[in-house]
Amino acid sequence: MDIVLRASVIFLALYLLVRLMGKRELGQMTPFELIVLVVIGDLIQQGVTQNDFSLTGAILAISTIGFWALVFSWAGYLSPRAERFLVGEPRVIIRDGELLDTNLRRNRLTRPEIESEMRLAGIAHMSDVAWGILEPRGKISFIQRGEDGGEKAPPNPAAGDEDGPA
Repeated sequence: MDIVLRASVIFLALYLLVRLMGKRELGQMTPFELIVLVVIGDLIQQGVTQNDFSLTGAILAISTIGFWALVFSWAGYLSPRAERFLVGEPRVIIRDGELLDTNLRRNRLTRPEIESEMRLAGIAHMSDVAWGILEPRGKISFIQRGEDGGEKAPPNPAAGDEDGPA
């Protein structure tokens, strides 16, 4: 039972740590941060199982962490309020081609990082973006402006749009 309690406390501590790190941090790890993550994994194992190297202890620890992950997942699925708390909400970082500095600072994002993501999305200029949104899982979504200056509707391949894949 001691392993279950320790695994539960470690799970909650890790969950809080990941939430505090921010949306973009885990998606942009440096090699050093990856090594730190591996070391943290070893420290967690020591904290959860201590000197219990039995198969039963390992199964209890893994099952407890899996149980809490499933509980949090279901809570987010069943309750929009819980989902906002557990996962977070999308945040607008570009509006009408202009960076929103307050939201960039809040998420510890820089202009070069945004520009890099735009290039990966095939967008050359900030002025071509109607909306840039940092999604709860850390990805950035861009909605391009249309030729008339408004938002460009995404292509609909099912409807046979010219811009969509054939």
